[in-house]
Amino acid sequence: MTGYGRCESTTYGRRILCGICGLGVAAMASWATAQNVGGPPSGDVAPAPLNWRVAEKGILEDHVQLTFDADFHKAGEAYFSPDDQWIIFQAVPKPLDGQAPDPFYAMYVAPLRFESSRLVGAGDPIQVSPPGSANTCGWFDPHDPSRIYFGSTVQPPTASEAPGFQRDSSKYKWMFPPETEIVTMIVPEIFAAIHPGAPLPPPEVCDLRKITRNDTYDAEGSLDPSGRFLLYTHVDAAPAFADLYVMDVRSGRTNRIVTAEGYDGGPFFSPDGKRITYRSDRQGNNYLQLFIGHLKFDEHGVPAGLTQEFQLTDGADVNWCPFWHPGGRHLVFASSAVSHHNYEVFITTADPGDLPGSNGSIRYGLQTRRVTHAPGFDGLPVFNSDGRYMMWTSKRSMDPRSTGESQLWAARFVMELDPAPAIPVDPSR
Repeated sequence: MTGYGRCESTTYGRRILCGICGLGVAAMASWATAQNVGGPPSGDVAPAPLNWRVAEKGILEDHVQLTFDADFHKAGEAYFSPDDQWIIFQAVPKPLDGQAPDPFYAMYVAPLRFESSRLVGAGDPIQVSPPGSANTCGWFDPHDPSRIYFGSTVQPPTASEAPGFQRDSSKYKWMFPPETEIVTMIVPEIFAAIHPGAPLPPPEVCDLRKITRNDTYDAEGSLDPSGRFLLYTHVDAAPAFADLYVMDVRSGRTNRIVTAEGYDGGPFFSPDGKRITYRSDRQGNNYLQLFIGHLKFDEHGVPAGLTQEFQLTDGADVNWCPFWHPGGRHLVFASSAVSHHNYEVFITTADPGDLPGSNGSIRYGLQTRRVTHAPGFDGLPVFNSDGRYMMWTSKRSMDPRSTGESQLWAARFVMELDPAPAIPVDPSR
């Protein structure tokens, strides 16, 4: 594992990370339960073994595990580069014998391996975050695969208490280090792969640098298709309150675009850059719901707010990490709709009614279908550039020696996206 934010190859010891972003504070207890943190509640019966390859046939096929217990204690929240040749993800490296895992996530990139145009795995991971820092939510520039963005404290966070399940109180505590800012850098290994033989840009261009400088938590960032606008979550004070901001990376001009009560986060631009999706705990009931907002733009062409907002989900479920299908008509997301002890990936309609072939009416959240069918956690789903592959974080494994922690998986996405009846949810569970 090499590099950590400078345009050179620097090897260092195994250090790491901050936490899977995209969850509000109110949903942490439910998320911890789904992750089996601290063990299942008393009286729970382990589910019968399920052949998920069979259960997911016609939806996900040619499954590939991308990260493994041999390298990482856990890994998650991965995204494809715009050319589909690399991934960026956060992970905790496997600790040395007798040592505890690092308390914070580090940020990594890794090349993807293909055989006859088929995805077969990932190559050696490269750590890109500074040693000891807390990191989360990595992303690629949509036009330059060598440039990445992620949330980082850069230095070890000052908070003395690490995130995680607190056995004395049976609560899941999350950490929002105020030092966390959106940072950017060029990854030398990716630059060299794209521009063989070309010299690296000067340090002021490619070294790790901060994009935001707010002295409060800024993370969960992603870029619009043009690469001009950075969409991110900003915590003003208490972590229970967060809003969504857009920065024009050319001018530095910043607008707050979602200001509702509670924690609004996990945002992404639609493929056409005109809408955003996000999740919110604004109802204050320990559940998360998904939203789509239609953007309005100021006189400079910068997103300045919303013209309309639509709520996609409701009820007693934790729904989070929405991500656009590249066609712009659907969203994938993780939900506790099956069970609060078994998160699964679902897909729902997200057609604004003005796309080619639309019937002229807004169809948001009208048809919802289940995508993953494995015991344990499946979440943080994303698509590659053409929607051929879905990648997600899962606790599934075909290896009986697996520790049961989350790792990265990918599969060909073959589900037919024509409308289908909604999956009924048992209100008594």
